[in-house]
Amino acid sequence: MINTRVVLRPVTQADLDLFEAEFSGPEGTGVHQWFGYRSPVDLRRRFAETGLLTPDGGTLTVCAEDGDVAGRVEWFKSSWGRPETSWCWTVAIGLRPSCQGRGIGTEAQRLLVAYLFDHTRAQRIQAFTDSGNLAEQRALEKAGFEREGVLRQAQWRAGHWHDQVLYSTLRPTTVGDEGRGADKP
Repeated sequence: MINTRVVLRPVTQADLDLFEAEFSGPEGTGVHQWFGYRSPVDLRRRFAETGLLTPDGGTLTVCAEDGDVAGRVEWFKSSWGRPETSWCWTVAIGLRPSCQGRGIGTEAQRLLVAYLFDHTRAQRIQAFTDSGNLAEQRALEKAGFEREGVLRQAQWRAGHWHDQVLYSTLRPTTVGDEGRGADKP
């Protein structure tokens, strides 16, 4: 997916090296995404097996307009009922500190939503972020997500529980589909 400011593309081996260097410590992930040190072996194994693109989720590299790798976006299946019929995508983003605050995250998340609606049958795409992560909350809203509510003490990080704010966006209705809904066949 390409925009004048942002490009999403499949992850390369070189991207993995950069992700390890940039996102392996709290300086790169930031306080809202630091969950402790992790082995890079699993990510590299999944990359070797699938290229980080599967029917149940994936990862794409985010490139800024100058071609530099800005970070990555990810998506995975979540469900609000029976997984066969009530699944949706949950999306996430990680940007290098030098690429934050420039609108790249907003555009990357907007492109990812368009990609997922174009290439999957998902009706709902959701995201959550720490209640203190005001920058990501603004980025999600600018990308077209609506705030749904707060999930109290839902995420364990840095020695205690953190509230998460849930956002979602729904597949746009198409011409001739306006009257369909849960109560209409």
